[in-house]
Amino acid sequence: MCSQPASSEINTHLAEGVLHITLNRPDALNSLNASMHQALQRAFDRAQNTDVRAVLLTGNGRGFCAGQDLSEQSPEHKDYDPDLGQTIEKYYNPLIRKITQLPKPVICAVNGVAAGAGVSLALACDIVFAARSAKFIQAFAKIGLIPDSGSTWFLPHLIGPARAMALALTAEPVSAEKAQQWGLIWQVTEDDQLLETAHQLAIELAQGPTFSFGLTKQAIHAASTQSLNDQLELEKAFQRRAGFSRDFQEGVQAFLEKRKPNFTGSE
Repeated sequence: MCSQPASSEINTHLAEGVLHITLNRPDALNSLNASMHQALQRAFDRAQNTDVRAVLLTGNGRGFCAGQDLSEQSPEHKDYDPDLGQTIEKYYNPLIRKITQLPKPVICAVNGVAAGAGVSLALACDIVFAARSAKFIQAFAKIGLIPDSGSTWFLPHLIGPARAMALALTAEPVSAEKAQQWGLIWQVTEDDQLLETAHQLAIELAQGPTFSFGLTKQAIHAASTQSLNDQLELEKAFQRRAGFSRDFQEGVQAFLEKRKPNFTGSE
């Protein structure tokens, strides 16, 4: 196990190929400030390394992430910037891109309330677990803003435009059970089983053919903006790359030898 206390705002450690990233501002419901953003971006840069095969993201305390720390939007704050577009450009958009473009599985364990950009942070991950007590809140409408950090893309793609519009305009909380029923997340667990359940899947994926997992992520993200014909061509190109990979060779050999494959994530 390798620990990396890069910042007090997040905790990270690497074990069994899984990089654990824990938001660590529990007294502020893990709301995002500038230093946490910087630490998260460094952590996801770290996830590019070959010793990382999967990522598990969660929060410390009773909430996953309450979105932007609004105290930084006070004119008296030293980091105050009235241009929210600049804030998004500097912090939020790069973070969402790093998560969605990481060529490895990213698991999210939502351990409590996810609000505002905290919802976006969770939905940017590949597989989302939520504790039964968790809630998802598009809180932007309560303070006169629009959903950002990808929420206006994630929500309609995951649950359809009707539900997306209602959630964005009303800021109505969505329970973990409803989020699962609607297809917003993958699975609900009992609160005391959340981290263990997410951890076990992260280990399983970390031991899998992570090179093809990365291609799968790219293909699924591309599907929402491409025609069927274009997607068929993309699948052909990606399958060609996967077919030449060491992981595929190992998978076939293990199948023929009736043993568990030893994938390395190698192209």
